Amino acid sequence: MANDSYKAMWESLNLDISAHDGLLAVLGKFYNDIYLSQQGRLKGMEYLDFVLSEVHGLRIKELQEAKQAGKKIVGTFCVFVPEELTLAAGAIQVGLCAGAEAGTQEAEKLVPRNTCALIKSFIGFKLARICPYMESCDMIIGETTCDGKKKAYENFAEHVPIYVMEVPQQKKASDRDLWKSEILSYKSELEKLTKNKITAKNLKKSIKTVNDKRRALQRLNRLRAAVPTPISGRDVLLVNQISSYDDPERFTKSIDILCDEIEDRIRKEEGIVPAGISRLMLSGCPMAVPNWKLPFVIEGANAVVVGEESCIGTRNTRDLVDESAETMDEMMDAICDRYLKIDCACFTPNTERLENIISMAKELNVDGVIHYALMFCQPYAIEAIKLEKVLKKENIPMLSIETDYSMDDVEQLKTRVEAFVEMVSSTVGNSEAIPK
Repeated sequence: MANDSYKAMWESLNLDISAHDGLLAVLGKFYNDIYLSQQGRLKGMEYLDFVLSEVHGLRIKELQEAKQAGKKIVGTFCVFVPEELTLAAGAIQVGLCAGAEAGTQEAEKLVPRNTCALIKSFIGFKLARICPYMESCDMIIGETTCDGKKKAYENFAEHVPIYVMEVPQQKKASDRDLWKSEILSYKSELEKLTKNKITAKNLKKSIKTVNDKRRALQRLNRLRAAVPTPISGRDVLLVNQISSYDDPERFTKSIDILCDEIEDRIRKEEGIVPAGISRLMLSGCPMAVPNWKLPFVIEGANAVVVGEESCIGTRNTRDLVDESAETMDEMMDAICDRYLKIDCACFTPNTERLENIISMAKELNVDGVIHYALMFCQPYAIEAIKLEKVLKKENIPMLSIETDYSMDDVEQLKTRVEAFVEMVSSTVGNSEAIPK
C-alpha cells in the first residue's frame, strides 16, 4: 500500500513518513491475509480492493486537488453528521482514521488509559501524524454520542479545528426541537466555512445523492440474505467502511455493479459460502478501517456474517431522507426526522434498537447474534445485557464480546466464537468450513 510517488504529498501534510510507512506495511499484510486470500470472491470487489489500496494515496490526492480548487474537507467520526448538508455546501465529507492502535502513548496524555479504543485511536492517529485525512480536513465534526467522546473533544480541540454537534439523549418533542436547532446550526457553520449559501436546489440534489448511496447498500444487504450466501461478511463490512471515504456517486455506481454480479450469482445458485454454514449477525459498536479482527475470526470458524447492526452497517443505511420535500424548511425537517431515527445506544430508553435487532435477525434467518462492544464502551456493553434477555425470549442465541483493537486476544476470541458456532450449528447440520 505504500507508494513513493505520494511521499511528497504526505510530507506536505506533515505526516511522520517513517511511522506512516510502517502503518501501511502492516495494513497491507493484514489486508492480504483477511481479504485477498479469500476464494471465489466477486469480481466487483476488485474496485473496493483498489480503493483500499489507494486509501492514503489517490483518494488523498483527490482531496488535495479539491482543496486547491476551493473546496473544503469536513471530517467525521459518526453517522449523525448529515452528509446531505455537507455536499449541498459544496464541501466533501470523509470518515476519519479510528480503527487501529496508533499513537497510544501520546493519546493517553489527553485521555485516561481506560478510555475506549476508538477514542484513543482517533487522538493517536492525529498526534502520531499518520492520518492524511485528519491533516486534510478544514473542519472536524464531533458529536455527543457518549461521555467519552464529549470530553475527549475538549482536549482534542487543542490540536484540530473541531465543531461539536449536540445529539439529544431522548426522542421526545423537545429533543426533536434540540436536534433541529443543531442541524440548522451545522448548516450555518458549513456556510461560514465554505462561503457558499446552501440552496434548496443544491440540498434537494444532495439528498438524492446520499439516498442513492443508501439505496445501493440496502440492495446489497437484501441480496446477501440469499442461500447459499453470495458474498462474505467481511467483504460487505469493507463496502460499508469505504462508503464513508469514497466519492458518493462513484461509490454508488460501483456497488450497483457489484449487486448486478451478485444477482447473477444468485440466479445460478452459486455462493461463496456453502448453504449449511452457520448464519450469524454482528451487532453493536462500529468497526472503522482496519478493524477487521472479529469478522475474520467468525468467518474462520465455520460461520458467515450475513448482517451488521452497526453504524458501519444497517444503522447508517436503513432509513432514507424523504425526497418529496421541496422547500428549504421541508427538507431540513426531513433531514432532522431521518437522523433522529438512528437507534444509537446513546438514547434512553432505546427499545427501537432492540426491536430492530430482533426484526433483522428474523429477516436474515440467522442462527445467532454476536454482540460486539469495545472495551470501556459503557452504552453498548450495558445494552448487551438487555439485548441478550430479549433475544432469549425469541430463542435466538447471543454471544457478547468485549475487545479492543489489539491482536492479543485473538486466540481467546477464536475459542469463544468456535464454541458459540458449534453450539448454534447443531441446528444447521453442515460441517463444511467457510473458504478462507
